[in-house]
Amino acid sequence: MAEIISDFHHVTAICGDPQDNVEFYSGVLGLRFIKKTVNFDDPGTYHLYYGDAVGTPGSVITFFAWLDAPHGRSGAGNANTIAFSVPADALGFWKDRLISIGVDVNGPAARFDETFISFRDPTGIRLELTGNAGPQDQFTPWETRAVESGVAIRGINCVMLAARGDDSTEKFLEDSLGFKLKNKEGYRARYAVTDDMISSYVDVETPHAIHDGRNGTGVVHHVAFRVEDEHAQSRIRDRLVKTGVDVSAVIDRTYFKSIYFREPGGTLFEIATSGPGFTVDEAEDSLGEKLCLPERYEFMREDLEGSLPNIQPPGS
Repeated sequence: MAEIISDFHHVTAICGDPQDNVEFYSGVLGLRFIKKTVNFDDPGTYHLYYGDAVGTPGSVITFFAWLDAPHGRSGAGNANTIAFSVPADALGFWKDRLISIGVDVNGPAARFDETFISFRDPTGIRLELTGNAGPQDQFTPWETRAVESGVAIRGINCVMLAARGDDSTEKFLEDSLGFKLKNKEGYRARYAVTDDMISSYVDVETPHAIHDGRNGTGVVHHVAFRVEDEHAQSRIRDRLVKTGVDVSAVIDRTYFKSIYFREPGGTLFEIATSGPGFTVDEAEDSLGEKLCLPERYEFMREDLEGSLPNIQPPGS
């Protein structure tokens, strides 16, 4: 199993106002706004995608923009922190930049021989930037006027899951998904797909007591892992089904194909294929510029373009 999952594909969270979301993740963090589409299961709401210059799997964070959703609560059953990688010498730039625009920043601090800073996005999602000295050639940094490519975010370094006080989540990562324990520090254990992996970590924290998480704005909805193709995805699905895991059918998300299931602690996981990618309906140089709809919703385009909130580029 260890060779089937490659790394992260994306992480999806829930936001409220889509303009605020674009201003922070594109304007402040300097990620490229790579796709403006709708929630395929709820087409009256946006699904917004950010990533590196080309939307490389592993660089992507996405948001369901639910304007009327109540505020959620992080806890057991969801991912509580998303950490992005930046060049090791870029943490000073990021701390100064975030503080200058009024973001409360903690750190630098150290964990598992990594140095990081931590802060929250406008809805309260816990984020970290981790200084990473290792090679990350798979990513193509996006450059903006405020964030040059030399300090830009590379990709997702780690997600942290809060366990319910037992080892069921850890056993599932190892036995069902092929992760290996890489390190342990206090109540936090770090898992990776391969021994030499320097990113794409899943950290599992088991505190003495923790409340259950609750979906809503400011909460991570699911974590998606990448596989190369549908054959690898099918192998994982067959294995999970044989062990009694309730797994969805394969769902076509236009840019990748997905299956969904929950780990024993309650966190929703997705296995997504590498392709076909984000250029199937937009050219690389114009990613994120138009409202992209799956074919089944094209008949709704005029109504959706008239009812969905207008999104402007950061600072416009």
